[in-house]
Amino acid sequence: MLLEKILQSQGFGSRKYCQQLIKSGAISINHEICADTKAKFDLKNFTFEVHGEEFEYREKVYIALNKPQGYECSHQAQYHFSVFDLFDPALLNRGIQCVGRLDQDTTGLLLLTDDGQFLQALTHPRKHVAKVYDLITVDPITPEQIRLLEQGVELRNDGIFKASNIKQTSSHQLSLAIHQGVYHQVKRMLAAVGNKVEKLHRSKIGELELPMLAEGEWTYLDQTEIELAKSRMVP
Repeated sequence: MLLEKILQSQGFGSRKYCQQLIKSGAISINHEICADTKAKFDLKNFTFEVHGEEFEYREKVYIALNKPQGYECSHQAQYHFSVFDLFDPALLNRGIQCVGRLDQDTTGLLLLTDDGQFLQALTHPRKHVAKVYDLITVDPITPEQIRLLEQGVELRNDGIFKASNIKQTSSHQLSLAIHQGVYHQVKRMLAAVGNKVEKLHRSKIGELELPMLAEGEWTYLDQTEIELAKSRMVP
């Protein structure tokens, strides 16, 4: 592939701007400046440097973010920061999108990608990929509340929803899995059984667990992790 097209595909700007980057000596291949806009390269294991910063060619990007509190999953955040503020312009130029959403006060695993098929696979209503949440409640959690969550509770205008794999770790803490993603689902389910969520954290999507990341940090997923995220789909 032509070097100028490689740069454009990786989000470094328009074709004209990428040509200017190359001609200005900003691009290095194997630590040697390449000023030829028409240079061609094999994309397998291809790396390059822009102003001394190394990048790996990626046909598509798959990202795991440990979402912090106070961030909205929107490009035009209205009341808080946007999660897209946490990424560099090259990734934004690639058109990365959130795979589902987390409320501004919910922390934990958020996936982002520029792969429309991957996004569809994880968010299509018929796929029902399992998502695990850890939560802290205002009031003590009772056996009856757990029974009702497992049995299914009705959420107004949306239907009946069940939780699975419920594990209570203390009087005010539990983890549970859901297979849908309607508005404020976990919070509304706890409200429906007479309790209230004080803190909510998503720890797992499919079989992919949140990597060891500080809040606000992110990492690229490899192929194995991508497949883990798509696993545990319910027909």
